Amino acid sequence: MAEKRDFYDVLGVSKSATKDEIKSAYRKLAKKYHPDINHDPDAPEKFKEVQAAYDCLSDDQKRSAYDQFGHAAFEQGGSTGGAGPFGSGFSSQGFGDVDLNDIFSSFFGGGSQRSASQTGPMKGQDNLTRYRISFMDAIRGKKITIPVTYDEPCEHCGGTGADSPSDMQTCPYCGGRGYVTREQRTIFGTMQSRVSCSHCGGSGKIVKKTCSVCGGKGYSRVRKDLTVNVPAGINNGQQIRVSGKGGRGINGGPNGDLYVEIIVDPHPDFRREGNDIHLDIPLSFVDCALGCTIDVPTVYGEVSVKIPEGTQPNEILKIRDRGVQDLRTKKPGDEFIHIKVTTPTKLSKAQRALLEEFRSQTSKNDSSYEKWKAKFKA
Repeated sequence: MAEKRDFYDVLGVSKSATKDEIKSAYRKLAKKYHPDINHDPDAPEKFKEVQAAYDCLSDDQKRSAYDQFGHAAFEQGGSTGGAGPFGSGFSSQGFGDVDLNDIFSSFFGGGSQRSASQTGPMKGQDNLTRYRISFMDAIRGKKITIPVTYDEPCEHCGGTGADSPSDMQTCPYCGGRGYVTREQRTIFGTMQSRVSCSHCGGSGKIVKKTCSVCGGKGYSRVRKDLTVNVPAGINNGQQIRVSGKGGRGINGGPNGDLYVEIIVDPHPDFRREGNDIHLDIPLSFVDCALGCTIDVPTVYGEVSVKIPEGTQPNEILKIRDRGVQDLRTKKPGDEFIHIKVTTPTKLSKAQRALLEEFRSQTSKNDSSYEKWKAKFKA
C-alpha cells in the first residue's frame, strides 16, 4: 500500500493554518479534482485524498490527534466506513460544514444533483431568416412579404393536446414535477440525479383523451405569407422581430419569435455612415474657382446648393437634415458632398488661349507651386 501523504501537504497549508485557511484550500482543490469536472483517471483518488485531509483538519479533536500521532491515530478501528478514514464515504450533498451545492453552483447550477428538463409550458426557440432590400427601400421603408412555415398552436386545445381541460390530469408517477429522482451508489458514495419522467415526458401532465382536432399533437403545420413592415431608416444587418412565428412551444407554451435580418444592397453613388449620407460631386476647376449653384441629389430628392468661390479639391460641404431618419428619434442625419475637381483633357483653341492668358497674368508670387517650393525643405 502506498504511503499516505501528510494532510497539511495535501491541502497545501501550514500546520498553523486557521480553519478559514483550511476551508479555503479545500474548496479550491475540491473544485479542481471533483470527478464531475476533472476526467483525469487520477482525479477520483486525489479528490478522496483532499476530502480525507479536510475531514480531519477541520475537526478540532481529529486534528489534535493527527498532530500528535499522524495517520496512526486512525488506523486501528478509527474508520467506520469504506470510503474514507473518518466516515462512511461522501455524499454529493455536502462535506462537513462545506456545502458542495455552493462549491459547484457555477458548474452545475447547484451540486451534483442534475436538474431535469424544466416542466410546465415553455416558450419555443427563436428562428432567424434574412431578406434583401434595395438601398432606397431601406431609406424610405416598405412592406415586404415573407413565406414562412411554422407550427401553429391548435386553436381547439391551446397546444395542450387534450380534448378538454378536464382531460388533463397530474402525472401520478412524478406528482406533476415532470422528473423523478434516482440514487446510484458509486465509489464516491450515493449520487442523486434527476431525469425526466418517462410517463409524462417531463410535462407533469397526462392526457386522458387526446384533442379531436390535432390528434394530441397540440399544433398544426402551416405555411403562410407574412407581411412585415420594414421601417424607414433601417440599416444593414438590423433585425425585425415577428412575435409567435418561431419554433413550437413546449408543453403548451407559446411559440418563439421570428427575427428577420435585413440585408441592404449598396447604392452606386450614395454611401451611408450611421444616419449620414455621403456623395461625391465632380466639378470643373472653373466652377470651383468662380463659384456656382448646382442641384445636388439627396435620398429625398434634389436640393439647390451654392458652391462658394475658391472651393478646393476634396472640400466637404454639409446639407443639413438630408440624411437618414433615425429609427428611434426620427431625427434625420445630414448629407455631405465631397467636391472632386476635374481637369479637362481636351481644350479648344479658344479655351487654350484663355488659359494661356490667365497663366501669363499670374505672377510667381501667386503660384501655388512656387509658394510650396519656397517652403519645401529636403
